[in-house]
Formats: sequence, C-alpha cells, structure tokens
Amino acid sequence: MKHTPKLLASVAAIGLAGSAYADQVFIDDLIVDGSACIGLDCVNGENFGFDTIRMKENNTRLKFDDTSASASFPNVDWQLTANESTNGGLNKFSIDDITNGRIPFTVEANAPTNALYIEDTGDVGVGTNNPVLEMHIVDGDSPAIRIEQNGSSGFTPQTWDMAGNETNFFIRDVTNGSLLPFRIRPSAPTDSLFVDSNGDVGMGTDSPDAALHVRKTNGTASFLVEEESATTAARTLLALSNNGSANFELTDTSVADAANTGRTWKMKNTGGRFLFTTFPGGAGETEMELDQDGNLTISGNFFASSGTQLNVPDYVFEDEYDLMPLSEVRAFIEENGHLPNIPSAGEINSTGLNMTEMQLNLLEKVEELTLYTLEQDQVIRELNERLKDLEG
Repeated sequence: MKHTPKLLASVAAIGLAGSAYADQVFIDDLIVDGSACIGLDCVNGENFGFDTIRMKENNTRLKFDDTSASASFPNVDWQLTANESTNGGLNKFSIDDITNGRIPFTVEANAPTNALYIEDTGDVGVGTNNPVLEMHIVDGDSPAIRIEQNGSSGFTPQTWDMAGNETNFFIRDVTNGSLLPFRIRPSAPTDSLFVDSNGDVGMGTDSPDAALHVRKTNGTASFLVEEESATTAARTLLALSNNGSANFELTDTSVADAANTGRTWKMKNTGGRFLFTTFPGGAGETEMELDQDGNLTISGNFFASSGTQLNVPDYVFEDEYDLMPLSEVRAFIEENGHLPNIPSAGEINSTGLNMTEMQLNLLEKVEELTLYTLEQDQVIRELNERLKDLEG
C-alpha cells in the first residue's frame, strides 16, 4: 500500500502531543516501495503514472544545500528551478548557482524538440538528435552562430554572425549595418583559399610558392585591381616595394628549354635604373635600360609600328607629287624659321617629339632633297654640254 506524505504526516501526528502536524525525523535509511509526491498540492490517491518522485505545488524547487564548513571543501549551493515565481514570470527550467546568485543553464518552455542534444559520442546537436560532428546545427533557414561582445568588460560592443544557406557561407558584421565582408558560394572549388603554415596564401593551390600564389587549370588565371570611385584621380593600383631591387617577372612555362632561353623576362629597378632583362642560358641580360635622366638604351634595333601600315614618304617619287620649288622653300624658311612639314622647336618643346612621325618627315625631306639634287645635276649636265659646244 502506498502512503502519501500527508497521510504519513497524519500518522506521525498521532504520537505527538500538542501538535497537529510535526516534522518527521527518520534515524535510519528511508525506503519507499512505490512513488513519492512532495508538495502542498499532493492528494490522497495520486496517479503517479511512471513518475517515481513528483513535486507538486506552485514554485517547485529542488535545492542542494551544501553545509561543508571547511574552506578546503566545495560548498556551493545549487538548485533545480521550475518556472519563475513572479506574476507573468518566465516558464522555464534552470540550474541555479544559489551561492553566487547566477543561473548558468536555462531551458524555456516550448523550446523545440532536440533544441540541445548530446549524443553518446559526445557530439552536440542543436536542432537535431543525430549530430555527425562535435557541434551540429540544423535549421530550416540560414543556421548561424552569433558572437557578441556586449561591452560589459569595458570594450567597444561588436557583434558578428557566422551563417550559411543555399546562397552563401558568410560572416556578417551585424554592428556596422550587417555588412558581409566574407562570403563563399556553394560549389567553390577545393583550395579556393588556402593559408599555409608559413603564412603563404594559395588561391587554387594547397602548396603556395609565394606570399600570394594564384593558380588555375582552366585558362582563367588572372589578377585584376579595379577602382570604381566616381571621383577622378591618379591612384597607385599596384605597388612593389623592397629593401633593394624590386622585380616583376614574366615566365612562359610552355618553353621546355633547360637553358631557360628567352622564356623569362624581368622588369626591375636597380641603382636608379629601370631595366628589361631576359634570361637566356640562365644569366640575366639587359635588353633595355631607362635611367633617371630619361636616357633610353636598347641592346638591339628599334622598330616602330612593324605590324601596321606607316605613311612612308615614297610618294615623293610619284609623278603627281607637287615638289615645292626651292624659291618657295626659301621664303617659307625666312618666314617661319623651320622646314615645311617639320614642327618648330616651340611645338616640340610644348607637345613633345613624335619619333616615328619625325623620322618619316625627315625621310620625306631627304627624298625631296634627292629630287632637288637630281634636278640640279640635270641642269649641270646640260650646262656642261652647252659649254663643250661653245668651246669646240
């Protein structure tokens, strides 16, 4: 036969004079062969169902009161609390640190099934009872983790979210307008971004050979620096700085020449000079040099516009060419101080010297001079013939 606490209290009261109810003290172990109900609202004939111990009244609490008196032993009091005691209070279950006035663990009523699930492997599921990793979060829309610095330690408040959905995996700067400084699209290839143990960064490779190594295998490898400011200004979009010569290297990897002949070029600044250097045979050879005074030196020939049609002045030798008489050339020079179709010193100093145009214009003058010379030669020949006739 089961006995309710109220019935036991009544039985105990029979032997206690001057008191209707009194605490019961058992100087022995207590074994209840059945279920127990504790609380002011327990009734005779309580239907326990599968309950072994039931707490039944408003403001149910189970307190662990540690009376350890020695400072060397733990003595914090703990409590299991069901619901707040205030009107309109929170429906919740919590573990309370009574001694320190803190509540380290709380579950609100109506929390979804598997809101927090710890598997026998120690894996923790949030929203799932089948976590496959140490922490597994499941949600129908953008599962996320929030990291919030709330300012309670004197530091500036800042909140970050780390989340993922069908569009992106992203980090969100919640404090500053929910900016998205970092995003990864689904199906991004392996090693899209790889940071090696030495700090080298690989994009498309897990073996970066430089501080930043970009690798592609589909013909799309490129590097673009783009400034879209609406304000027009001169800007440095790529800067190479070094405590010594700074080099920019271009290599054609399709050349399988062990001697490295012609497959690598370098642009570099050395001793105040800007150089273009090739590496035939593995030894650097300077092909072009520009010094601080603007002097340009090349090791070979100079060709201008070899792939386009130049207006080479061979038209001077065509019959319809209108060769200016020397008298008009003299008049032009006396009036302008330079040859026709040749820019003046003032023009060159103002706009610069177009080497290709000047070379062609000078060739035109050479060819005109040749025609003048040929005309003069013809006149001289005719005069000599007449002189011979007169002398003969």
